[in-house]
Amino acid sequence: MSIDPRHYHQPSWRKPAGILAIMLLITLWAVMVASLSGLIGALPVWAQVPVYIFLGIIWIWILPLKRLLAWMETGRWK
Repeated sequence: MSIDPRHYHQPSWRKPAGILAIMLLITLWAVMVASLSGLIGALPVWAQVPVYIFLGIIWIWILPLKRLLAWMETGRWK
């Protein structure tokens, strides 16, 4: 059984670009949360914990990671 050279797969540039975009989005989110640390640090400890938990979970819904992953696989945003 031989491999047909017409079916040679060219790697897509979307995966490395998507990985870099994801890393950039997470870095920007972390910088934004860190920039709020002065305001959050002024709160009592019992109030800081839920704020940091909320900010640690909410980025999953705020950042367009689902669409970005779909674009990496298919080339379409939907």
